[in-house]
Amino acid sequence: MKVRDLARVRGELTAHVLFSVRTAVEAVGHNTLRAALTSLGILFGVASVIAMLAIGKGAEAEILEQMKLLGSNNVIVTPLVEQKEEKAKDEGTKEPKKFSPGLTERDTKAIVGVVPNVNTASGEVVYQTLITREGRRRTGKVVGVDTTYFDLFNLNVAEGKRFAPIQVADGAPVAIIGHGVKSRFFTTEEPIGKPIKVGNVWLTVVGVLEDRKVSDQTSQKLGIRDANMDVYVPLSTMLLRYRNRSVVTEQDVQQASREGNDDDANGNANANEDTEQRAERLNYHQLDRVIVRVSDAKYVTGVADVMQRMLSRRHNQVIDFEISVPELLLKQQQHTKNIFNGVLAAIAAISLIVGGIGIMNIMLASILERIREIGVRRAVGASQRDILAQFLSEAVLISLAGGVAGIILGGLLSFGIERVAKIHTIVSALSVFIAFGVSITVGIVFGIVPAWRAAKQDPVVCLRYE
Repeated sequence: MKVRDLARVRGELTAHVLFSVRTAVEAVGHNTLRAALTSLGILFGVASVIAMLAIGKGAEAEILEQMKLLGSNNVIVTPLVEQKEEKAKDEGTKEPKKFSPGLTERDTKAIVGVVPNVNTASGEVVYQTLITREGRRRTGKVVGVDTTYFDLFNLNVAEGKRFAPIQVADGAPVAIIGHGVKSRFFTTEEPIGKPIKVGNVWLTVVGVLEDRKVSDQTSQKLGIRDANMDVYVPLSTMLLRYRNRSVVTEQDVQQASREGNDDDANGNANANEDTEQRAERLNYHQLDRVIVRVSDAKYVTGVADVMQRMLSRRHNQVIDFEISVPELLLKQQQHTKNIFNGVLAAIAAISLIVGGIGIMNIMLASILERIREIGVRRAVGASQRDILAQFLSEAVLISLAGGVAGIILGGLLSFGIERVAKIHTIVSALSVFIAFGVSITVGIVFGIVPAWRAAKQDPVVCLRYE
């Protein structure tokens, strides 16, 4: 019996809703232009909601991707090659220039051994050279790294394996190449176990990295290289076989002598020397970068401060290095986009309120126009609930129509923002669902008062209304 009653109630409710919707569609259809103009506020409001959520979703995805490229919880130490000097105000108290050993492997080991909450650290040395094989030659970078470097930057080895401890200890001539190097220099055979000439050294390939596609814009913004075209060797191999600035060789002395002869009488460098050559000549740092992994994101700022003080003491208070926290930089970018989202949210809120007031105004005017209709319906048996449902359905229908148009406009707006402003946007199913919910809610909230006033009309007064 209860099941039968429940089915009957459900049937009556469904019939009532369908009748109210059909009546609302007919009423709106009689004055389509007015309904369209009324829904414009909802249209722009929902479009702003869609664009706001798309920008937020795109920013979140972009931040996660950038964190994957830069490594989570990383702190990066980079050397400052050329320091700016100014004349002292008081020549009598001028301090002698202090000596700094520069950024070295010892700094890396000290960071791991002394600074708390540090999981690991890796030095990095980058050397521009020529890559040669199978009659092909092109410029490329050989990068000396520790074994933990690939974990710090989420670089996965697709083929072969990482450097073995014995290879690192002996400075063996082995290499892990990027996917792009494999595509260009190993066209006829698999690279694992095969030789490749990098600079003047023949290296044996022991691994190939996964293909990682990074746009030029992203690489430039984040200050990262394209790992696909790099050749990675153990840091010990780099310092032994390529370049070690902490060791002065006979070749360095001869080069310094030649550069000294090329200087003018005032000691100025040769005019033919470009910026990169000058930077390399003045660079006394053994490492080009140190990447430090912190155990938890909440310790990143504190670890950076401790590293700053420790390295300052190790470098005799000479600030010839710079510490940056990629996560904080990315959060600043996210904060900027959140401000943009806030502006869109304000626009959306204003548009929705204006649209809702417009719906309320039109529905109140519609009651006066259709007051005899209300009286006739009440006279033939319609209840107050039926009148309430009819006018509320009209308000929701107008709002929902504006919401659907707003979703389409919001999608086009998101696409335009991505193309023009170069801001990554993602229109998700959740944002469409939220937009539908917002439009229906606005219709109900701003349509309930006119619907209630229509339902409360006296049928006798309505029939006598001229």
